[in-house]
Amino acid sequence: MDTSKDETRYLANWQKEVDGTALYLVLAEIEKQPKLAEVFRLMAASEEKHTAFWEKRLEQAGVKLPRRRVSWRARSMSFLARRFGVNFILPTLTSGEQITSSEYDSQPESGIEAMSADEKSHARLLQEVTGGKSGLSGGAVAQMEGRHRVGGGNALRAAVLGANDGLVSVLSLTMGAAGANLPGHGVLITGIAGLLAGASSMALGEWLSVQSSRELYQRQISLEADEIADHPEEEQEELALIYQAKGLPLERAREMAAHITADKDNFLDALTREELGINPKELGGSPWEAAITSFFLFAGGAFIPLFPYIFLQGLTAIILSLSLGALALFLSGAAITLMTGRSVWVSGFRQVLIGILAAVLVFGVGRLIGVTVGG
Repeated sequence: MDTSKDETRYLANWQKEVDGTALYLVLAEIEKQPKLAEVFRLMAASEEKHTAFWEKRLEQAGVKLPRRRVSWRARSMSFLARRFGVNFILPTLTSGEQITSSEYDSQPESGIEAMSADEKSHARLLQEVTGGKSGLSGGAVAQMEGRHRVGGGNALRAAVLGANDGLVSVLSLTMGAAGANLPGHGVLITGIAGLLAGASSMALGEWLSVQSSRELYQRQISLEADEIADHPEEEQEELALIYQAKGLPLERAREMAAHITADKDNFLDALTREELGINPKELGGSPWEAAITSFFLFAGGAFIPLFPYIFLQGLTAIILSLSLGALALFLSGAAITLMTGRSVWVSGFRQVLIGILAAVLVFGVGRLIGVTVGG
């Protein structure tokens, strides 16, 4: 047995559990729904038990326990949760719990099976909160009501990728224009045109996507309302079956369905959430909010490589633009590790390599076209 590898693995597991404890305590602190906040506190307590397990392993291996310090990744996630709300980071946390559970399944220590089961349970709970279709058992169904469809995806991932799209596309575009030796402020004008065209295209695409989803959801809700009006008993039985599938006893499921269906509005709301998986108060979000957000995310990323051309021209502007673009690409890659958990250096430099290669390729094409056109 390679003792050094075991010790490294113990430390990595220990750090994940320290981070998990800290993150769930932050979520419990900022969560406005008391029952859900209590769920997060219980999850933090579970992570603390896991931390103690790995601390004991480290002590048995003769490793001096390091000071408990939350990693930069967990601190960043906490900041994002405080700034943008609990739901902003929940999809990333769900993915992390699933990965940790899979990693524990392949490790040989006695007692690790229980921790793997805990992590799977945490992933299921988080999936429910973020809109997963699998239900909670028993009375937890009622506790989570109103949080089934908090968002259509991972907002953090969308933000990073939206800014990265603008960064890479306009960096490549300006490099192509620079390679073609456009006169005067030609590179700047080209970059501004690319920024506005790309950001507008992104905004329009997001608006159409969200608006189409809203119209589809409205149509589904309308059909559900017609079914309630035409066959109320069948729809009530269907709702009872849904609650039974979530883990409620048959009689309790029927009792809950009967209570809910006594009010026509509650009946439609419950079926919309439970059968269709749609939050009728959100319907996928605002298309205008999605469009405006996409526009500014793309524009924000695009402005970084464009900025030097406002004040400079020639080789100096090209070098500064490439430098700022490379730095932004590295930060973009580092931000992605909040979701993947991979090495900051690996992800960051990989992002830089891909982005710079694209820019250099387009620069070469621009130089070829410039020489050909210029004669």
